Amino acid sequence: MEHSTPEPDRRTADHLQPVLVELERREPIFHRPEFDTTRADFERSTAPDFWETGASGRRYSREFVWATLEQRQLDTAQDQGEPDSWKTSDFQLREIAPNTYLLTYTLEQTDRLTRRLTVWQRTADDWTILYHQGTVVTD
Repeated sequence: MEHSTPEPDRRTADHLQPVLVELERREPIFHRPEFDTTRADFERSTAPDFWETGASGRRYSREFVWATLEQRQLDTAQDQGEPDSWKTSDFQLREIAPNTYLLTYTLEQTDRLTRRLTVWQRTADDWTILYHQGTVVTD
């Protein structure tokens, strides 16, 4: 007997819809020209202990992520295509603690499909990113 793995219920609660809309426009993180374009912007939008797990499975420190973003800004050609051509979909939001949210979505880039997860925390002034992860989708 063959068992299929059912997809989880990924509906966002109605009361979280306004937060979902607000966070959707910030993703994919670090690829929106209106956010995180300067070191000060990056520091303001990421927690001091921010880190991420890349699609490769490697863990990256906050400082490494900033150095990568800074280099990307210097490079005119993007290996993965322009972020404007990337497609995001399947957004889902869960509140995991007071003012702390787990946002998941799918990102379709020129040469790969990934599932993304960002942990966001609402602060008095704006939003802070606590953690980010990307996982490559394989057949």
